[in-house]
Amino acid sequence: MADHAKVSPVSVTVERRIAASPEIVFDAWLEPEGVGKWLFATPDGLMEEVEIDPRVGGGFRIVERRGDALAEHYGEYVALDRPRRLAFDFWTSFSAERTRVTISIEPDGDGALVTLRHDGVWADYEERTQKGWNMMLGNLAKALA
Repeated sequence: MADHAKVSPVSVTVERRIAASPEIVFDAWLEPEGVGKWLFATPDGLMEEVEIDPRVGGGFRIVERRGDALAEHYGEYVALDRPRRLAFDFWTSFSAERTRVTISIEPDGDGALVTLRHDGVWADYEERTQKGWNMMLGNLAKALA
């Protein structure tokens, strides 16, 4: 593993067209029952807890059991502009260092184009982070189909 002190953080951007209105896509990020089916959910994991306080200054805690370990994901909302933009500071049980995730949602025909930008990702996690967000946006698209 690289020494983070020698590696500058980068931004990771992923896009996904979703066959749902921007309002439905935006709301999907803040609804606890639905979120547990796609956000930070892995194929072999078991979602244990989803708490969401959907207001600027509020946040979320999403906990998934992955084998013997608990993967805890935390966020603090810094922007909630329904239905076009939400942003949160993000950290996990694996790294308390906060990064910023910004989601832009634009109308696209009868659906929405979602652009997710994750700032502050360590360069040695860039590919893994991109794969993870692509998987989650794919899961979101399936959940809303």
